[in-house]
Amino acid sequence: MGVLFLLIFISALPVVAAFLWFRRRQFSAPASWFLLCLLAGVLSLALAAVVQYFMPPATGVAMKDILFNVFIRIAIVEEGSKLLIVPLILRISGKLLKSEEEDGDSSIYGTAAGLIAGLGFAMIESASYGASDMRIAVLRAFTAAPLHGACGARDGTAAALLKTNPRLAIWRFLSATAIHGAYNMLVVSPGYIRFFSIPLSFASLLSATQMLHRKEKAS
Repeated sequence: MGVLFLLIFISALPVVAAFLWFRRRQFSAPASWFLLCLLAGVLSLALAAVVQYFMPPATGVAMKDILFNVFIRIAIVEEGSKLLIVPLILRISGKLLKSEEEDGDSSIYGTAAGLIAGLGFAMIESASYGASDMRIAVLRAFTAAPLHGACGARDGTAAALLKTNPRLAIWRFLSATAIHGAYNMLVVSPGYIRFFSIPLSFASLLSATQMLHRKEKAS
């Protein structure tokens, strides 16, 4: 039982850090909205798992098989699931954010919701992986969580811009998919190349938080 609680604690650390960061920045959204965004991440993971169940991985060793597994079966499916679920959660939580959205750029909430959903996605995924090896949970807390948060932020921006700026929305989604795919390629690479996944995940998360900062200043 103690190992289970430790596993959950490690997997939840990035979520707690994000919650405190939003509170420190005085982001005008209630805690219930934060929890709804986490729920979006959990539902996105469930949706991705169902799609991947019916999309068996390529078993070959050719580059086309690797690219299929990395970019299509994993990156596109997982980022696509976030893109589908986050708008539903934003619509459900519309009443919670009505006054805030009227005062500023509503796309900032899409970006924030996607970032939180990505961390929720990573939290459950890390816990499931860590159940077989605790070291994996620790590693994913410091690499996969920032990666999913960064990509989720871009998916959330895409979801918020689908109607008003579809071209930019598509670009945000494609950038999330490209970052996720590049991360996966680095992780499965031999030798020291795999460690480049760490700066990639943190640089992507930093750029996502800068997107939020710019939108806050503009709103």
